[in-house]
Amino acid sequence: MTMSNRKRLQGISPTAFIADTDRVALDALKRVPLLPQIVQKFYDMGIDRWMYCWNMSMSVRCGPNQFHTLYDIMRESCQVLDMPEPELYITSNPFPNAFAGGVERPYVTLRSGIVDTLTDEQLFHLVGHELGHIKAGHMLYKSVASLLLPLLELIGRRTFGLGDVASIGLIMAMAEWSRQAEITADRAGLLVSQNLNTSIDANLALTAGPSRLLHEMNREAFMEQARAYQDAGPLEQIGKMLIFLMRGSSYTHPMPVHRTQQLERWVLSGAYDRILAGDYARVQEPAAV
Repeated sequence: MTMSNRKRLQGISPTAFIADTDRVALDALKRVPLLPQIVQKFYDMGIDRWMYCWNMSMSVRCGPNQFHTLYDIMRESCQVLDMPEPELYITSNPFPNAFAGGVERPYVTLRSGIVDTLTDEQLFHLVGHELGHIKAGHMLYKSVASLLLPLLELIGRRTFGLGDVASIGLIMAMAEWSRQAEITADRAGLLVSQNLNTSIDANLALTAGPSRLLHEMNREAFMEQARAYQDAGPLEQIGKMLIFLMRGSSYTHPMPVHRTQQLERWVLSGAYDRILAGDYARVQEPAAV
């Protein structure tokens, strides 16, 4: 699909694609007593500005005259999601990944490894995913989550009189919300790619990692694996629960095959097609004075 063929979702509200699990997890996170103090410290210490300056010092900013292919992908993706353009950066790192940052001044940073791993079409899904975080209002808590453990050590866990139990509760709630926020961002990625197979291939390439054998990837085999994981029997379900309790409860991203299956289920629900057909929640325009 060429850029000119992508449907622009004019006026689309983030509520059109925010996952219910994202909303529920965020509501639970906001009820954790320690959260307001952590967020206040985040602002008081100017950490958002520190993170912005660090990213700028270690990356190259993309634009019309600098890595224009990446800039054009980002610009078109913003047009699809009807949102302002954040700053776009590329940084040298062979491990394929990307991230969005900046509460007051949003930006998206792509690692060189991800640019080498994905095709241009797959990059539309990736960039759309990161833009989804920004449009859905994830950046404050995402930024706090990335520094949560160091912050708790820096300001002292016991200074609030809530004890380690409260700190652990905050970490668990933050990690759960962060995982569910990825489901929302994947939906935004699909809305930008506007091709489920492309989005699946992007997740498959990310899961497998860069390889000289990427041409041997099999999308349907990967989806069969994802469905088998989701539809596992009782013993396997117990095993997944134990693995989550032992290792996954603090992960900020869901298992890749789980994410891909959730994306497919969203499409099968009909919600994706309704959005592309123009049936979606829109941002409320300010009333005329």
